[in-house]
Amino acid sequence: MGVTMDGTKQQRRGNTRQRIQDVALELFAEQGYEKTSLREIAERLEVTKAALYYHFKTKEEIVVSLFADLTQPIEDLIEWGSAQPSTLETKHEIVRRYSAALAGAAPLFRFMQENQATVRDLQIGETFKDRMRSLRDIVIDPEAPLVDQVRCVSAIFTLHAGMFFLQDLEGDPEDKRRAVLEVAMDLVTQAHSGA
Repeated sequence: MGVTMDGTKQQRRGNTRQRIQDVALELFAEQGYEKTSLREIAERLEVTKAALYYHFKTKEEIVVSLFADLTQPIEDLIEWGSAQPSTLETKHEIVRRYSAALAGAAPLFRFMQENQATVRDLQIGETFKDRMRSLRDIVIDPEAPLVDQVRCVSAIFTLHAGMFFLQDLEGDPEDKRRAVLEVAMDLVTQAHSGA
């Protein structure tokens, strides 16, 4: 059972670089970014520091690589969305795909939330703001009334809010994701029904 070469859902476990990223994120979440050392990451992975060093020279490199990998689907979505007609179907699809991309990157966004100073220092914050602006631009219709533009942007924020503010609420994560997605879809639909 080999990993397919087209990169579809490659087994994150089998890939050393991705195992390092996953374990680093776990440790950052447990004890904080500042307090985590490369040595501890290596120990938890049961590899030598040299083996770790082969992939990443610093903790910063790990975070930057994680950011690049996990936000790639958002990048792909922006590229796809900007080539589509500005229809309700397109916007629903953007919201659906963005919801899936956020679910895949949830541990990273948690890290960003909890380590805002680090994120600023690493320039990840700026890149992320640029991506958010690009996403906004494909989801709003500049011709639409301002209130409908706000509805479309709110759909994106609804997805973010769902990720951050519903985490510790009781209930099945998948149910919560579906409920949040439904509200985001409603906002986009409402924005279009005025048009």
